[in-house]
Amino acid sequence: MIIRVPLYIAALQRNGAASARQGLAFYDPPNKVLGLAYVLISFIISTMQTAPDPTTLMPGQLLARGVARHFATLGWVSVAELVPSRGLRVDVMGLGPKGEVWVVECKSGRSDFRSDHKWEGYLEWCDRFFWAIDVDFPVDLLPEGTGVMIGDAYDAEIVRMAPEEKLAPARRKVMVQKFAVHAARRLHSLNDPSAGLEW
Repeated sequence: MIIRVPLYIAALQRNGAASARQGLAFYDPPNKVLGLAYVLISFIISTMQTAPDPTTLMPGQLLARGVARHFATLGWVSVAELVPSRGLRVDVMGLGPKGEVWVVECKSGRSDFRSDHKWEGYLEWCDRFFWAIDVDFPVDLLPEGTGVMIGDAYDAEIVRMAPEEKLAPARRKVMVQKFAVHAARRLHSLNDPSAGLEW
């Protein structure tokens, strides 16, 4: 699937959706929903022409950008501010080529971390949970049994791997579908920012 995704994107860019769908018929990932979601997110990344000016982003958003770049170097795709369930909104959710789902919460400082009373609610929606912090954050504050990434606006690095608690197949399917819908809406807004759509 990793080999076929760029081919699908290239066909879509050259000849449009009809040609790309024809190309898709020749690749058969083990999970069609996952395959289509992965293709969609990869295409969104390939069509991004401009990036936000880092000077306009908040500290947590800068961390989120670095985390997204790190996921990209791993061959993963990611989205920001996804809502897995009512009352919850994760900073970054990463989707791996085998359907792995990781959640990353970005914390810009001690007060930001201490004001987060919802993070444990994210654990049931991912295989692994991470904190993303900068180099000045006191790591000892972070709970044991969670992963840690240290980063900035340009990259991130895993310094403590999170333990794995695999999602049930039904829950994984739900998360992949949420991921795809969220990404498609972001692409729609990017392509037609004046539509004023409210999802």
